[in-house]
Amino acid sequence: MTTHDEIVELARAEGLLAMGALHPDRLAAKGVQGGTLILLGAGPGFWEVLRASPEMLDGRPNPVDRWSRRVIGALADSLRAVAHFPFGGPPYAPFIDWAIKSGRAFVSPTGMLVHDVVGLMISYRGALHLPDEIPLPDAPGASPCTSCAGKPCLTACPVGALGETAPYDVAACHAYLDTAAGRDCLERECRVRRSCPVSAGADRKPAQSAHHMKAFHPS
Repeated sequence: MTTHDEIVELARAEGLLAMGALHPDRLAAKGVQGGTLILLGAGPGFWEVLRASPEMLDGRPNPVDRWSRRVIGALADSLRAVAHFPFGGPPYAPFIDWAIKSGRAFVSPTGMLVHDVVGLMISYRGALHLPDEIPLPDAPGASPCTSCAGKPCLTACPVGALGETAPYDVAACHAYLDTAAGRDCLERECRVRRSCPVSAGADRKPAQSAHHMKAFHPS
C-alpha cells in the first residue's frame, strides 16, 4: 500500500503540494465515502513545472485546469484512486468542506480560506480519493490567524472589498482593478493575500500571480 509520505513525494515531483488529507467516513466529508482523500494544490515549484508544460505552450484556453486534469489524473491512475477537481461544474466538488475537515485550512477573518503552509495563497488543483484508509500525519488543527499579530489581511485591501464584518464586495474589487493603481494587484497578486505572513510559504512567483489574476479579471 502506498504511504502518505510516498504520495507527498509523487506530488512534489509534479510541482504539487499535498495540502491536506482526511478519512472521509470519520469526518462525514461531503461527496465521498470511505478510503482516504488527499488534497493537492499549487506550492513551491508549481510555476516552473506548469510554464514548461504543453498546456501552457499550446495557446489554448484554461491551461492550468487542463494541466491539472492530465497530471492529477495520471497520479490517480497510478494509485488506483479517483481524481476530483474544483472546476468543471456545476455540480462542483465540495473542496471547501474537504479543506476545512483536513485540519489544515481555516476560515480567515476576511472569509477566505487560510492554509497552514501557503496562507491566503490557496490554489487547490485537485484531490485523490484512494480506496483504502492509509495512516495520516496529525494536522495542526489550529488556524495560523489565532496567533497573527495585527491581522493585516483586514486592512490590506485599498477599497475595503474584503473585511471582517461584510461579505466580499466583488464589484468594488473589480472596479479597482480597472484603475492604474489596481495594476499592483493585477501584476503582483491581491494585496490581502500578500499581506498574510504565512502566504510567503507558497513562494508565489509574480508571473504566476499575474496569470491567475488575469484569469480572475480579464482585461
